[in-house]
Amino acid sequence: MRFLIAPNAFKGCLTAAEAAEAMALGVLRAAPDADIELLPISDGGDGLIETLLGGCGGRKVFATVEGPLGETRWAPFALLPGATGVVEMAQASGLALLPPRRPDIWRASSFGAGQLIGKAIEGGARVVLVGMGGSASNDAGAGMAQALGARLLDAAGRPIPRGAAGLGSLAKIDLRGMAPRLRGTKIIAVSDVTNPLLGRNGSASVYGPQKGAKPEDIPVLERALARFARIVRRDLKRSVGRVPGSGAA
Repeated sequence: MRFLIAPNAFKGCLTAAEAAEAMALGVLRAAPDADIELLPISDGGDGLIETLLGGCGGRKVFATVEGPLGETRWAPFALLPGATGVVEMAQASGLALLPPRRPDIWRASSFGAGQLIGKAIEGGARVVLVGMGGSASNDAGAGMAQALGARLLDAAGRPIPRGAAGLGSLAKIDLRGMAPRLRGTKIIAVSDVTNPLLGRNGSASVYGPQKGAKPEDIPVLERALARFARIVRRDLKRSVGRVPGSGAA
């Protein structure tokens, strides 16, 4: 009898590969002659790199990046065959990287994840898969864009601060420094959620509390994200506020 074992990670307990191996041991106890194939999977959260390396081959690379609060981190990404890179937000901008029970919804930034994307591109990737799960930030990806060369400016022409706190002062987005770096590169977000950026099921209401937002913070965060969406629509001619999945991470 053949068995295909394809679990996701058991968050905080087992990686997908560890879960698959444990399940295989259980199958073999019941059916010692079983033909077993292990195929750990990922929903875009922690473990995406290991899952794809195990299934596709390639190599893991480490880089120095900013953590969610600006601290220095040594974080991995992967380079797969076919000029494909894999980045996990959790490795550079993850909630698990913060001190226990001390998330910071306003300061946490996705900047480090953007640095990892840049490193993957420098390593030859022309397609970059970005696992969105496990992030500490609710900055609408502003930090990630800044790390890749975008200029997010306030009314005085100064760069806005990192994190969701900076979105409240956003007045202009300039992608001219970002465009050459990303030319010829496709970036694919890997996520299993459909929450929009704004609204009752949006990023602030659903994910804000997980990342340290108190009840009184939610409307303030929603207004900051709405401001970001307005500036994107005006400067980039893209409507992002209600797009399914735009509230991920």
